[in-house]
Amino acid sequence: METQSYMPVPPGVGMEENFLSLDDILLSHERLPCRTESAFPRLGFLEKSSDNRDISEGTKMEMPLWLAKGLYERTRRVLSVELPKVYREGWRTVFSADPTVVDLHKMGPYYYGLGSQLLHFHNPENAEIAQTVLQTFIGRFRRTMDSAQNAYNEDTSALVEPLDSLERALFKVGQNGLNAFQRWEMGRASHLTASSLVVNYRKRKITDLQA
Repeated sequence: METQSYMPVPPGVGMEENFLSLDDILLSHERLPCRTESAFPRLGFLEKSSDNRDISEGTKMEMPLWLAKGLYERTRRVLSVELPKVYREGWRTVFSADPTVVDLHKMGPYYYGLGSQLLHFHNPENAEIAQTVLQTFIGRFRRTMDSAQNAYNEDTSALVEPLDSLERALFKVGQNGLNAFQRWEMGRASHLTASSLVVNYRKRKITDLQA
């Protein structure tokens, strides 16, 4: 039986974050185009293209997601966040036409995660962004899982290359399920095991009865 030295922690869902997840840590370092709405004294070092001691009002710069979220306030406008190009209207039109043709990994490996995090920032296009991200996931999900379920003992690098990090995780789950079924069908699996969801449910039920 194989053992893992590290048990992967899944990322948060939607706008929530899991700070123990490596995927969410990497997502938090994705850079966003921002514009300062007030001066930032003694923070000029954050702007690599300038030698000024301060960041003046109206400066356009890129910030990591974690910093932009920390500085952003709806009541006191000190920072405004602009949409990355992949979430703007032009690309939303492309996604609505056929989301399967887009190389999401090239456009940004955390398309779904970053799109969800953008909803923290007030923008009149937030509703359209949320709808596009959802419909893109729905439109690509079946193709992703079909590819995972029909690629047995073959090179899958070409199938995985255009996928977002979330889709790659789903593809891996599909591949693991396919491999487990093939082993069972050929008699290489000793026995079927219950799903972890079923096991956890039984444990909770026993605990409730003992309480």
